[in-house]
Amino acid sequence: MPPRFPSAACFLVFALLVASCRELPQETASADAVAQPVSSSPAPRAFLEIGSGRTSAARPQASRTDMPAPRSLDRWSWVLRAAGGRLTVYTDPREGAATRMRIDGSNPWGQPIAFPVRAVHVERGTAWYRVMLGAEPNGSNGWVRGDDVTFDRIRHRVVIDLSTRTLRHYRDGELRHRYRVGIGAPENPTTVGRFFVWAHLEPRDPAGPYGSYVLGLSGFSEVLTDWPGGGRMAIHGTA
Repeated sequence: MPPRFPSAACFLVFALLVASCRELPQETASADAVAQPVSSSPAPRAFLEIGSGRTSAARPQASRTDMPAPRSLDRWSWVLRAAGGRLTVYTDPREGAATRMRIDGSNPWGQPIAFPVRAVHVERGTAWYRVMLGAEPNGSNGWVRGDDVTFDRIRHRVVIDLSTRTLRHYRDGELRHRYRVGIGAPENPTTVGRFFVWAHLEPRDPAGPYGSYVLGLSGFSEVLTDWPGGGRMAIHGTA
């Protein structure tokens, strides 16, 4: 069960307010629907796309010698976690590269963070992985050593279309749910891009402003920057 929602966690500023999470009739998933993986495991494992309309995008075809290459990244993809408490991120995939940053392998609630893999490079027998970091600015990524991480797969994907205010949930490449959602107001617009789930939280008060459940995202609002935590985005609301 996710940890209880502490009052200090108000930095999970909404990207999408699922104010009336009303499930819509099922439909067939279209070939051009862009979605990236979400999971309900104890450790957050999710990857989603928020856009103003449906688009297509190339997906990395990265593989590693000691793990099978994905048959289709439309169905599942790799994520990694820090093998230790913190993860060193480098600017380049090579020995002697400069350290870009050191990041915690878990969020403030003790949930291990699953970082989506975007590319692989093998240098002198050492595997390096370029991952999404969930740090500012949005879209930040960096390289980590294969010896410093463990691997997992995600089979869930979510795509949010702001133009239709629709959230679609896929599992193993098949559309499972479709919901009508609310989005940010014009003065506080929902940031578009690719993100992953950074935290799962269950508010103490389901009737409060965050609703009954919160999926904290790896991205940040481009407007609400003065909130505690820098304006981290989230999907939240009532079930």
